[in-house]
Amino acid sequence: MIYLRSALFAVIQMLATVVFAILAWLTFPFGSHTRYRVITLWNRFVVWLAWHLCGIRYEVRGREHLPHGPVVVLAKHQSAWETIALPVLLPPVALVTKKELLRVPFFGWGLAMLSPIAIDRRSGREALKQILRQGAERLKQGFGVLVFPEGTRMRPGEAGRYGIGGAWLAAHTGTVVVPVAHNAGELWGKDAFLKYPGVVTVSIGPPIATKGLKPDAVNEAARAWIEAEVEHLPRARA
Repeated sequence: MIYLRSALFAVIQMLATVVFAILAWLTFPFGSHTRYRVITLWNRFVVWLAWHLCGIRYEVRGREHLPHGPVVVLAKHQSAWETIALPVLLPPVALVTKKELLRVPFFGWGLAMLSPIAIDRRSGREALKQILRQGAERLKQGFGVLVFPEGTRMRPGEAGRYGIGGAWLAAHTGTVVVPVAHNAGELWGKDAFLKYPGVVTVSIGPPIATKGLKPDAVNEAARAWIEAEVEHLPRARA
């Protein structure tokens, strides 16, 4: 049944992506916050589909740690689930992502309408300038900024090097950082076709004030909390 449900999920997700990509383009005349509410209906649908078809439920801990106003979110990266779910589990956020994703048919076109912070990771310091410039604009617009500092999805139990981009933005703008840990990779693995039933635990950590801190110190504080919290999360598999 896991094979059948996973295959059905993939087909329905693909069809929904085509439909919502067209809908996303129709939102072009509207403001950024209106576009966000409409386009992220796709996110809500996919999260709902994963819950009811594949049995991937979720619980969120630590919502009380979210301060009022835009923040920089630094989140663990294990699967595609969190890239889809966090934009609707958190207040509105602009996602820092690779430029290449915007060229993916349908999915990338819809993503582009959400005004993400699209960077060329190979450009080094220029990428940091892009994050700072575009990120500051999104924060002024009332959006938070969502960053996966590991840059690529890591298997459960593994930790990648935390890139400095999100911490750089937070430190240079004096914006609070909120770390987020989860265990979605146990159910929806990296590059995995099969989706296993269980409960994803999303844990939102205490905010990290960045005023007076260097980006390296901000990054290390977030990394330390996230990796320690991941170790203490309950098993996700049913």
